Amino acid sequence: MTFEAFDALLAARHSCRAFRPDPVPRATIDDILTTARQVPSWCNSQPWQVIACGAEETDRLRDALYAHAARAAHASDIPFPDRYEGVYRDRRRACGWQLYEAVGVEKGDRAGSARQMMENFRFFGAPHFLLITTPKDLGPYGVLDCGAFVTAVLLGLQAKGLGGIAMASVAGFSPFLRDWFGVADDRDILCGIALGHPDPDHPANGFRTVRAATGEFVDWR
Repeated sequence: MTFEAFDALLAARHSCRAFRPDPVPRATIDDILTTARQVPSWCNSQPWQVIACGAEETDRLRDALYAHAARAAHASDIPFPDRYEGVYRDRRRACGWQLYEAVGVEKGDRAGSARQMMENFRFFGAPHFLLITTPKDLGPYGVLDCGAFVTAVLLGLQAKGLGGIAMASVAGFSPFLRDWFGVADDRDILCGIALGHPDPDHPANGFRTVRAATGEFVDWR
């Protein structure tokens, strides 16, 4: 692959928030996961474990998790950020308002924004779901390695003409997912990935976020 092709792949990838219902062949998902395992990890520890759901299991989980999230308190294995400040808050807000504007939720419409947020727990209609877990004992560096794996999966989906979205939201209900899948107590639930064929006509897929210029995050010495 040329650098130009790699740059184009990264530029084309986006967080898909509306999927068509038709499932993806298991062999295609296996190919993507097989390629993603090539990412580097500290001492080649490869800490990621993946629970991959076919269409039927995804539908069962979708209904149960949505009902649970509507009534349960937030409980994550890995603490979520206490707050976003400064430029990080600005970027988060900009992304949120781009989404809300795209789907017709006006500023101040708390009910509308809550409905859109709950679509996370429907997996935005995706026919497949992956759950990513990491060993508790490996701490932040295990999480870092799993992050590289998640990125590789998302780029693999893009290269195959598919859509995906990494979802920290589902990790906010870690006890439910631990019970549902029988995840061992020595592993943290890190995130999910919803995947499938993107719906290009859905307004939630009609915007793209902006990236900071390199001068904002690179300090040459």
